[in-house]
Amino acid sequence: MDKTITTALLIIAGVICSIFLFNTVYPMINRSSAAMVNMTDKINNRMQSQIEVIQATGSTSGKTVYIWAKNVGTSRIDAVEQSDLFLGPEGNADRIAYHLNNDGGQAALPSWSYAVANGGDEWSTGTTVKITVTFTDNLSPGTYTLKLVIPNGIQAEYYFST
Repeated sequence: MDKTITTALLIIAGVICSIFLFNTVYPMINRSSAAMVNMTDKINNRMQSQIEVIQATGSTSGKTVYIWAKNVGTSRIDAVEQSDLFLGPEGNADRIAYHLNNDGGQAALPSWSYAVANGGDEWSTGTTVKITVTFTDNLSPGTYTLKLVIPNGIQAEYYFST
């Protein structure tokens, strides 16, 4: 009879330990798999996003730079206005703010704005955008560095002379 009671108590203790272990490990596995799925989606988005700066040139007035960038990836680029644009003399580029002025007044300069080249409203695969950067003063002659970084971190660099 002693062996039966001891065996029953050991079985009950083993079941309780198994339940405790399951309740501890299962939530961690579940959170880990959710994190992996989220990271996989982000990596997939980055792998499908690619941009290329095709051309950059200064205007004849010297206060404007025109940039043409193409979406050469396989996914649409959302929220273009949240992109970062760095432009300046080689080795001394500054971040240029997006032109956000809905009240009709003059935006703070320097600033940039964009338009989809084919007249659409989204930067889809194979589409080119024309970015217009406006400065307060004329650009001095020299070599300029341009870096365009879209919201998911993909970037393109380009060098041009004025």
